[in-house]
Amino acid sequence: DPAVERIWPDLPVRALLDKAVPFIHAPAVWGLGGTGRGVRIAIVDTGIDPNHPDLAGRVVASTDLTGEGPHDGHGHGTHVAGIAAGSGAASGGRYRGVAPEALLYAAKVLGADGGGATSTVIAGLEWAADQQVQVVNLSLGSAGSSDGTDALSVACNTLVEQGIVVCVAAGNEGPNNYTIGSPGAAEQPITVGACTLEGGVAQFSSRGPTADDRVKPDLLCPGVNITSCRAAGTRMGAVVDDYYTTASGTSMATPFATGVAALLIESNPGLTPAELKARLKRTAIDLKLNPYDQGAGQIDALRAYKDEEGQQPPSQPPAQPPQEAPAGCLRLPATLLRGMMGKQ
Repeated sequence: DPAVERIWPDLPVRALLDKAVPFIHAPAVWGLGGTGRGVRIAIVDTGIDPNHPDLAGRVVASTDLTGEGPHDGHGHGTHVAGIAAGSGAASGGRYRGVAPEALLYAAKVLGADGGGATSTVIAGLEWAADQQVQVVNLSLGSAGSSDGTDALSVACNTLVEQGIVVCVAAGNEGPNNYTIGSPGAAEQPITVGACTLEGGVAQFSSRGPTADDRVKPDLLCPGVNITSCRAAGTRMGAVVDDYYTTASGTSMATPFATGVAALLIESNPGLTPAELKARLKRTAIDLKLNPYDQGAGQIDALRAYKDEEGQQPPSQPPAQPPQEAPAGCLRLPATLLRGMMGKQ
């Protein structure tokens, strides 16, 4: 495989998982009995620290496809897992994830440097499918505008067709249009951009349309200054203490959608991926922004759980694509992967 790109996280300034989870109304769903209990989530990333108190006892299976060993030597995958499904045990519940009783499956496809190859990621997706997981989280991607026909995007579509919900990061190449790469441009997964807690799109969040002028992202989740689990011995992000660190990016936004998907699957196991995606979009809060920036809007776990209509009009006219793509947006072959850490 060719040389890989790497994760280069900027250091954020304050901690917000304890605000971001209530922001999407996940605690209200817990109050109705929804915790994602038993729902199988695969984190295809840098691995997961199975000994972290917030995740202990719920990492059901893991595989290492990098040759480094199964431990998370970078910290990205553990951080992502905590957002989706952390129990908050090491913080007295303060930094609890969205679906705190879900089960986790760790496919290590990125190394300690945060890089990896497309073929390895696809192998991780195949492993996840073999584990019969119900949701896959992909907080990674390649730069350059994609039309969604590259190998990784096709692999993601295949998983969805097999009945698995796939949540993918939009990318951190914003704020220009045509900045959604692979696998964010894949048609069938849920492509997640990052929002702030002030009701706007994070500047770094990649914008649509895709290279073939489809609307992406599908929706937005919090992705700025998110505190979640720190893998033992790692220094990713702005370290809070032994158990937590803070980071930004669509990598952090994506597991919010993954966690909400687990809440919905727990309450309605018969939901197809297409139905679940449609429900998340239908019940999203319309921020009245360009669909290429916000998709359907900001995720709302409670409205999705109760299947209440969002604020957007029932039918939205198709967005008009920008007249021309900015320079440097030719579709690139999906040979390089990098985890999505925000540029602020």
